[in-house]
Amino acid sequence: MTAPKVPLSAPGPQSAGLAACLARGEAVVLVTVTEARGSTPREVGASMAVGADWQTGTVGGGRLEHLGLETARRLLVEGGEPVRLDVPLGPAVGQCCGGHVVLTVERVDEAVLYRLRAAEATALAGQPWLMLFGAGHVGKAVARAMAPLPLRLVWVDSRASEFPPDPPVDADIRVATELPSQVALAPPGAGYLIMTHNHDLDFAITAEAVQRTDTAYVGLIGSHTKRQRFSRWYQAQGYDPNHLRRLICPIGAGLSGDKRPEVIAALTAAEVLTALLRRPPQTTVMMGDIYGAI
Repeated sequence: MTAPKVPLSAPGPQSAGLAACLARGEAVVLVTVTEARGSTPREVGASMAVGADWQTGTVGGGRLEHLGLETARRLLVEGGEPVRLDVPLGPAVGQCCGGHVVLTVERVDEAVLYRLRAAEATALAGQPWLMLFGAGHVGKAVARAMAPLPLRLVWVDSRASEFPPDPPVDADIRVATELPSQVALAPPGAGYLIMTHNHDLDFAITAEAVQRTDTAYVGLIGSHTKRQRFSRWYQAQGYDPNHLRRLICPIGAGLSGDKRPEVIAALTAAEVLTALLRRPPQTTVMMGDIYGAI
């Protein structure tokens, strides 16, 4: 028996994967961090799914995770009520984090799925947007790198045929003829990555993005020469040159001359995520809050 073929750590696919297990008649246990105090390896809401001969996700590794896994395996075989594991992370469990974690271990049923879906929906609503323009070879690599990260990926291109047949599960794919007009659709605090098949189109989209005063990140793929060309073009259109301070080009902090799409994507993912997570904190509901409310 194999694990669900969807990532169980991302909002949306976790409940989808567990629902698929139930539909197959497969017993599965969910181990969730419902309290975390002090220094802990994972945050409230982190979870691990456990089947008869597989597990996916993590609640922090080490002895803490082993305790959760042992309890989950027992529930799989014996059934029973949810189990609360109160674990101080000290010498007794061989972990020196110094914090305190509570794990809730329970068989997955429709009630658990309902709570999980509610938590996922709330978490997704609070995530920052990243609008990725372009579905070429670098765009595909960037989409794969961004897919597991805590953001809403909106992937835009004018060419439907360029999107892969198996896009990231959570990607919001949009085929649009007027790509620059899509910039205005993102909420405040969004990020933009521009890497289309056409430099003139890149410039038009970037011009719209840098004029917004509420962006968290605007990145244009290319070299320092491309940035200089865009800067000259932008000012020739009569736009305020001060807007250019919002532009990142080259993307990926210019840390490498390696032009392989996967390398560009990895460096850019780190840069984008750092920028998006600098936003003012928002109130989000995690699984631990859902448990505490019922």
